[in-house]
Amino acid sequence: MPASKPTRDELLEAYALPDRDDLRVRMNFVSSADGAVTLDGTSGALGGPTDRVLMQVLRTMADVVVVGAGTVRAEGYGGICVDDRDVDWRRARGLDDQPALAVVSGGLRLEPGDAVFAEAVRRPVIVTTDAAADARGDAFDAVADVLPCGRDDVDLASMFDGFRQRGWTQVLCEGGPHLFGALLGAGLVDEVCLTLAPRFVGGGAGRIAQDAPEGDRRFGLAGVVTDDDGFVFLRYRAL
Repeated sequence: MPASKPTRDELLEAYALPDRDDLRVRMNFVSSADGAVTLDGTSGALGGPTDRVLMQVLRTMADVVVVGAGTVRAEGYGGICVDDRDVDWRRARGLDDQPALAVVSGGLRLEPGDAVFAEAVRRPVIVTTDAAADARGDAFDAVADVLPCGRDDVDLASMFDGFRQRGWTQVLCEGGPHLFGALLGAGLVDEVCLTLAPRFVGGGAGRIAQDAPEGDRRFGLAGVVTDDDGFVFLRYRAL
């Protein structure tokens, strides 16, 4: 696609899903050209207008958006929602008006009054351990559904089984890097959508995947979009 400002409809076409039947785990990240995942402590500072439109497009396609509790805190997540035009797109395809939101927190270090719950337009899900759910799960009865997945560590495959039981097959994961690393290590990532920002950050900023065991995980290039602000939008599929 030639450099310009890609429209929402062009991005919907470029990132179209082949089907909705099989479980698909899609990651969405932004990185500087030298590999930094944050600028001044947040990933949002690396993005641009097209990146923000793409985030909404990917959310529009998803049944559930997954985010780690650390990213919820660092990025200041409130309730997520898509706009009226995207709601119409979803309704036309038999989807719920809004994607669900699932927050992964092994230690359940969240509070019922956090913005991610208080501002939710759809009741969120908290994915945690059996131990944390036993200890604190009742505190969230009014604001979220608690999904225990694993006794002492979150079992990500069990999390996806729980999603399937809810009819959620299209999973969009927005991070953070530790969750991405865990998913990579477990071989559970089907697609990576990476925005490459025209910035060189330096310093000690981390990479988009943290703590994954070292290994050569091969992905094929499935698409490239550019814009006239110098951003490159890469789409990779697991081989």
